[in-house]
Formats: sequence, C-alpha cells, structure tokens
Amino acid sequence: MKTMAYTLGKLPLETLIGPVARATAALVRLDERVARSPVRDGFVERQHFADAAAALWLEGELVHLEDLVLHDAHMDIRTPTHELTRAHAVLRTRRRIFAQKPDWALSRDGFLALTGRGGAMPAAGQKSRDGEGAGTASVEADDRDDAEADLLAEEFAEIDAVLARSSKLLSGADVPAKAARPDVRPDLIYDLDWNEEERLAEWHAVLAETRGQPVVLRAAVLLEAWSDIEVLQHATWLGPLLVAALLRQEGLAANHLACIHLGAKNIPRERRRARNRGDRLLALLDAIHDAAVAGLKEHDRLVLAKSQMERRLRERRASSKLPDLVELVLSRPLVSTGMIQERLKVTKQGALNLIGELGLREMTGRGRFRAWGIV
Repeated sequence: MKTMAYTLGKLPLETLIGPVARATAALVRLDERVARSPVRDGFVERQHFADAAAALWLEGELVHLEDLVLHDAHMDIRTPTHELTRAHAVLRTRRRIFAQKPDWALSRDGFLALTGRGGAMPAAGQKSRDGEGAGTASVEADDRDDAEADLLAEEFAEIDAVLARSSKLLSGADVPAKAARPDVRPDLIYDLDWNEEERLAEWHAVLAETRGQPVVLRAAVLLEAWSDIEVLQHATWLGPLLVAALLRQEGLAANHLACIHLGAKNIPRERRRARNRGDRLLALLDAIHDAAVAGLKEHDRLVLAKSQMERRLRERRASSKLPDLVELVLSRPLVSTGMIQERLKVTKQGALNLIGELGLREMTGRGRFRAWGIV
C-alpha cells in the first residue's frame, strides 16, 4: 500500500527546457497540418487504433492491429482475447474523449466518468432486499404473490437495462461508465487496500499544482506522477489519455488526440523507468516529441495515398462506390471484404472488384480472411 505522497519538488529546468521547446514545436506543427488536412478524419481514426495497440504493447501484451480493426467492426475471425478487449477499451475511451468538448475529460464529470466513478446513485425504484424482507414478513399469504411479482419485475428490469447498455456499447454510442464500488470488488482481482480515490485525489492535486507551467512540461510531469503514484490498478493506460486531453484542452493538439503511448514505444524501458526523476522526465518529453513526429509522417503518407487513389476516380460515374471506399481505407489501418460489404452495401464479389480497381495491397498474406490496406 502506498504511503508516501508525491512531491513535485524542484524541476531541472536547465536540462528540460530544450526538449520541452522541441516537443511543443512538433505538436503545434502537427496540429496545424491536421487542422487543414483533407484526411483529418481518417488520420484521427487511424491514430486511435495505433495508440490503443501501443498501450497494450507497453504493458507487455501484443495486440495486432488487424484483430483490433475486425473486433471493432464486430467481424472477429477468432475468439477475442482479454488483451484484445482491453485494447478495444482504450480505443473506445479515446473516441469518447475526442468526441466531447476539449475541457470535458479533466472536468469533474468527465474525470469521474472516465475513472469509473460517475453515476454512483442507485437507479430509481431500486430497493434494499433486506428492507423488502422486513416489510413483507407480516403480510398475508395473498399479498406474498404480489411482492414476489414485484421482485421478479425488478429482476427483469435489471436484465433489460444490461441488454440496453450492451446494445449501445456495441453500436458505438456514448455510454457513461458504471460506478466502480470498492466494496463489491472481488479480492482475487483487486487489492482492497489500494485506495484509488486517495491516489486520484493525489494526482489531481499535482494537476492543480502544475498549472502555470509550460503545457508540454506539465504533461511530462503529470505522466511521471501517474506512473509514480500508480493511480489505477487495472487501467494504467488512462493516464496518458488524460494527459493527451490536457494537450488538446490547452490548444497544442486542438484538432487531434496525441498518441503518447505510440511515442513511448520508441523510448527504451531503461529510460522510461530510470531511477533519476530528471531522466524519466526527459524520456517522457522525447515520447511526446516522437508521437508528434510519427503523426507528421503518417499524415503525409495518408495525403500522398489519397492523391494517388483519387487519380483512379477520374471519369467515374457519379454513382461509383470508389470514393466511399477511399474514405473507408483512409480511416482504417486495413479493411476486409466484410467491412466493405457492410459499409458500401455491395456483394462480396463487388467488394473484391472495387479493391482491384483501387489497387489496394493485401496485408495478411493469407488465402482466407484476407485484408487490404495502403502502404
């Protein structure tokens, strides 16, 4: 159990200010390019997928982009693994943050929702089972049937609520996270002495204390504090998403959500876990810079691919499905025939014909369950 509070202390600004300026310049350059980009929506979606896979990679788990894309489209070719469902949770959280206003994630409501502490109030009409037993102990036998019917109705209502919530989640709708109640967490999965509320409050105090610092330096400090405090037991990936939301809120990444996990992949673990705090902060600043540089390269690659594919659209009929396929390919790391069939409302052979006309490259090297993308 953590006993020492995180102390901000004095930062080695003489060694940090250079990397801070470099990372800030790269982030601003990427955001300006994305703001006026013809592939903005596709770029943002691709970044969501890449960062979700990188988040699991940093935890030592390998999740293939192909599996993540197919799982997101509800077209899995195999039973989803636990790691895949966790990566999909990262993907959905990134989409949820980006779909909201820039200041939502770090607001009180957003922070509570993202950490699983929103909506703690019980549903209207929900009763205590102990109270029901005490209230019906003295009723007549004829009234017991009515009481049992009420209990059964409540059970069915709970089942309906679960089914409705599941349907919304599968359809990609914005569903508030259920409140995490430490008193009902199984001790085989959760350490009951791990006071997440206290740790969240400690990290939130660092967020308030760093207000006024350069934004990128503040981001690095908050990343280091999240790792040092070990805020959440089973969602360590949420910290970098909150920091990315901060960069968006402050305007450095107003048009995209920074892929901090993706940037951290390029940083050796020895640097990210260095004993010296200054070295860890330098590593995190380099991760933010590398994320922006990787984003610039990906964006330029997508712009070039779009211009090449649009050459094949010349002299096409107005009813042609090729423009829709171009948009789909730009928004996903790869596409399958099933995804094309569902999105473009064509047959399997029609999808294959469109793939051939667009000149997409087969990415899997398999004879079955193939997928295509741009190089």
